[in-house]
Amino acid sequence: MKKLFALFIVLVLAACNSQKKYSDFDYSFEKSGGIKPAYENFLIKGNNGYYSLEGNGKNIKKDFKVSDEEIASLEKALTENRFRRIHEDYKKMYDHISVNIKVKKGNNSGNKSDASLIMKNDQQRWNAIVKTFQTLIDAKVNENTETHQ
Repeated sequence: MKKLFALFIVLVLAACNSQKKYSDFDYSFEKSGGIKPAYENFLIKGNNGYYSLEGNGKNIKKDFKVSDEEIASLEKALTENRFRRIHEDYKKMYDHISVNIKVKKGNNSGNKSDASLIMKNDQQRWNAIVKTFQTLIDAKVNENTETHQ
């Protein structure tokens, strides 16, 4: 009985640790939804990055390093575009691919999503931030790193 209990505890701890990657991050960029749902996640913790894409017949998972300069460019985009001052709209959107950006580190910490759209006055600043994340994702995903399919 004690061995069974110990095995159960080990399984629970292993299961909890596998989700740590999705909750312990400094920067998170998530894109999901649409008529044909796809789920894209880009997470950064320190100088370690993780990317996953599931949907549209693709299943990509990559781990990589993020340089201090790349992190500085994200911070610069967040600061220059006043990330924390961007206002989300309250309209309901359905079958819409939404972007959710979470920052847990520094002066720009916050959480913004365009799931209900972004207010018109803030749309240009939001697009600039999304573009900065997307440029980094494109550079890292297209590098020759290990792909799981």
